[in-house]
Amino acid sequence: MLEFYLQSARGIARARSSLVGPYLDGFAAVVRELGYCRLVGQWCITYAVHLGLWAAAEGVPLGALDEGAVRAFLAHLSGCRCPGHRAGLHGVARARTEVFVRYLRSRGVVPLPVLPVAPPALITGFCEWQRGSAETTLRQYRAVAIALLGRLGDDPARYDAGAVRAAVQEVTGGHGTATARYVAKVARGFLRYLAVTGRCRPGLDAAILPVASWRRASLPRYVSADSVQRIIDACDATRPEGARDRAILLLLARLGLRGGDIVRLGVRDIDWAAARVRVVGKGRREVRLPLPQEVGDALLAYLRAGRASVACDRVFLRARAPWRPLATSSCVSAIVKRAMVRAAVAAPTRGAHLLRHSAATAMLRDGISLPAIAVVLRHRSVETTAHYAKVDTELLRSVAQPWLGGAPC
Repeated sequence: MLEFYLQSARGIARARSSLVGPYLDGFAAVVRELGYCRLVGQWCITYAVHLGLWAAAEGVPLGALDEGAVRAFLAHLSGCRCPGHRAGLHGVARARTEVFVRYLRSRGVVPLPVLPVAPPALITGFCEWQRGSAETTLRQYRAVAIALLGRLGDDPARYDAGAVRAAVQEVTGGHGTATARYVAKVARGFLRYLAVTGRCRPGLDAAILPVASWRRASLPRYVSADSVQRIIDACDATRPEGARDRAILLLLARLGLRGGDIVRLGVRDIDWAAARVRVVGKGRREVRLPLPQEVGDALLAYLRAGRASVACDRVFLRARAPWRPLATSSCVSAIVKRAMVRAAVAAPTRGAHLLRHSAATAMLRDGISLPAIAVVLRHRSVETTAHYAKVDTELLRSVAQPWLGGAPC
């Protein structure tokens, strides 16, 4: 398998005689299985051999190639004098070297990195108490609870109202209203959990005052239907990455999906015969939405020609090897941002939710009722959907009451 990436017989012999030689054939097979092209695979093997040369010269055994040793090797590259290798910036060295180190870890040659300290039992219990919450939500809860615990201390029996308010204020300092509201919400839930389990006095959650904000005080952020179409058309569907991005953008713009819905969408969730797509959103609520022809065609084009043939149930994968599912909704937002830049569309925000808001606004302007829009967007209450009723600013101006002082609004 090594011959697939290294063409020179001399280079192959030198690689096999190096410190890492016994592992290179297996590594080459794994690199090819991961879907790396020949050039990237060749880089991975070249840096693996270089790492072995450096380790032998420095007296570092293979089993000691931890994060510190890899950092030392990368620092060595700028002034490298190893035979057959050149000094320089080596911008891709970190990524290619880490592929080989991960392979050595999987073979048990290099020990696994030391895991971060487990969160305290109070945090673990609080997250287990949040039954039904998604892992992304629990991750956010955990971060806020750890920050609060670091300021309040490990003994909940000693908490009082003043300390609780001071901790919340310190955690939210420098952030906006949305973050302050979220921290206050998590803090109340954490204190209720501590009270229910008998670890602190009941009623401390009432010490956290509501953050001043007014519902539906702002206008929804959206772009016009023409701008949405320009964003979709900015994807080159003849390329695998463009076919994937076009399918994602159509799901966001036509069905109003969230970024997390895109990440979790599985191949089995698409019912081609009934033209339906199954979506599991917030609170594990499951719905089946109609699949428009345009969206179905884009999905089919991506699955047939743009998606890598790997054993993975998720629909959308990374555009480059190794072929893995999109990690978080931030990946979807990044796809939207890049398409907006290509289409030269300016908007108050750039992310997956912009197209969701634009879809809701377009439906409202087409005369679709708020309850029907709430069903599509999977809002639990039509009150949430009522936020979009303010998109007609000219009509709002016509019904606005004059200021009491007589001055215009």
